[in-house]
Amino acid sequence: MKSFNGKALFLDRSDINTDEIIPAKYLTEITKEALKPHLLEDLRIEGFSGPRDVQGKGVIVTRSNFGCGSSREHAPWALEVNGINLVIAESFARIFRQNMYNCGMMAAELPKETLDQLFAAFFGKEILVRTQLEDGRFVFEGEGQRMEIPFVISDFDRCLVTAGGWVEFADLRY
Repeated sequence: MKSFNGKALFLDRSDINTDEIIPAKYLTEITKEALKPHLLEDLRIEGFSGPRDVQGKGVIVTRSNFGCGSSREHAPWALEVNGINLVIAESFARIFRQNMYNCGMMAAELPKETLDQLFAAFFGKEILVRTQLEDGRFVFEGEGQRMEIPFVISDFDRCLVTAGGWVEFADLRY
C-alpha cells in the first residue's frame, strides 16, 4: 500500500484539467520517471510555480472538478512519480478519479464547506497531512494548528487502495 501522508500543496482553483496536470506533449514518454519534472508545469495560479511548489509534497488539497479534460492515466502517474498519492477535492472528473484508485492512489472528496475551512486555516502554511485509512480520518497539522477531518470512500475503493491498485487487487482475487 502506498503512503497517503505528506506535506500538503494547496491549489486554490477549480477545474484543474489533465493538460495542466501533465501537458499532452509528454504523453509519448514511455516511463513514469520521464513525466516527473513536468507535473503541473502548465498550471497557472498566481504565485504558483510547479517545479518549486511540488517538490517534497505528498498531498494536494484543491477545489472542485479536479482532473477534468482528456482521460489519461498519465495524470495520476505524474502525481505518483512525484510522491503525491492523495488528492483531496470537492469533486473529481469521473475517469480521473477512477484512474487514481486503479493506480492504488486516493481521490478523496470533502464538502465545499470543509475545504473552505481547510483553506482558511492552512493555505500558505507548511502543513503535514496524515491519513488514518482504517478510521476514515485525515489529520492536518502545522504551525500550531490541528484539524481532524472525517472522509468516506467506498469499500471497493478501500480494497483497491489497500491492494496497491487494480492489477494488484485482481492478482489477489482472480
